[in-house]
Amino acid sequence: MHLSKQFVGLAVVLALLLTTAAGCGQGSKTEVKPAAPAESKVLKIATMSPLSGDQSAMGEGIEYGAQVAIDERKAAFQALGFTLQLFPQDDQADPKVGVAVAQKLIADPDVIGLVGHLNSNVAIPSSEVYAQQQLVMVSPANTNPKVTDRGLANVNRVCGRDDVQGPAGAKYAVNDLKIKSVFVVHDKTTYGQGLADEFKKMAENLKVEVKGYEGIAKEDVDYSGVLNQVKVAAPDLIYFGGMYPQGGLLLKQAREKGIKAKFMGGDGLDDGEIVKVAGAPNLTGSYYTSAAGPLPDSAKDWASKYQAQFKKAPSAYAAYAYDSAVVILNALEKLIKENGNKRPTREQLSKAVRATKDYKGLVTNVTFDSKGDNEYAKIFIFKFKGGDKPYPGELIGTVGK
Repeated sequence: MHLSKQFVGLAVVLALLLTTAAGCGQGSKTEVKPAAPAESKVLKIATMSPLSGDQSAMGEGIEYGAQVAIDERKAAFQALGFTLQLFPQDDQADPKVGVAVAQKLIADPDVIGLVGHLNSNVAIPSSEVYAQQQLVMVSPANTNPKVTDRGLANVNRVCGRDDVQGPAGAKYAVNDLKIKSVFVVHDKTTYGQGLADEFKKMAENLKVEVKGYEGIAKEDVDYSGVLNQVKVAAPDLIYFGGMYPQGGLLLKQAREKGIKAKFMGGDGLDDGEIVKVAGAPNLTGSYYTSAAGPLPDSAKDWASKYQAQFKKAPSAYAAYAYDSAVVILNALEKLIKENGNKRPTREQLSKAVRATKDYKGLVTNVTFDSKGDNEYAKIFIFKFKGGDKPYPGELIGTVGK
């Protein structure tokens, strides 16, 4: 069909107008990029530990220890133009919960570092999530070797390892307690079974007869099955790898059954709540190893400040959480100053934390090796005291620098 020049010209103009209108409507394919967000001035230091459930006493200590460190440094960061915040998270001592919360943390651009976890079986999968964004993690309490042996550049710990703690307990049991036989029990977790295995391996190397090796479920409250085996085996020592709610109950029921074997466990027993679970008379004369040492005299003022703020004494890893937080804050403050008061990236902070050398901490000095282990970490050996207040135990041995 033939069209006049005037009609064609009008059609072109209409087409241009329609195209422009379409570009402004919802159906447009034209992408309009939003303005780049301003650099956030909020610096969140997260903690991750069980804040509910039967391990909350230890978990709260990690939160509270980090809180003290952050409160002390808020003014210094405010002077640099940043708001420093604690961001406590509850992992419920559950790996699935830990991973879900870890994903939330890396999606929050204000989160710059993490103090945690308590449980190694939660820390290991969660730290794989942090590694996706190089979110730095400094652990006050995770002792399983796999935490750092995977070689993740963002994962560090200030405490010792179970491949030192387990053997240290076995050597003390043989050399000082003179045991000839042991029955090993664990709670089937990465931490508990890993620690029990390390103890068992060294005990066997020292020619101790292992009369049994059994796991108990976390949710069980009646340990008659395994304790009946213990009673028949009549070992010199029961060794338990696991946490205080199960360990305390195991010891209590063992004594109720008339089992008189010595009792030893790892740092999972290192909390005052075990007295309520096991009963003071049952604890007396039992032993535990820990990656957390007693507070030195130089930290007594800190402990008093903690007591006044939280209305309870510091739990085993509270001061280690404080040191973990300070390690992060020291590196963070240094980077901000070096960057002209600009916010560093997570990767920059991760590298700076790993480079920590000779930090003189509240309870531990810190120098991280290439894997993120602390070269100054120690293992401590304790004996539960007599009387109605057996906890904290009496320090009877130390392994490490």
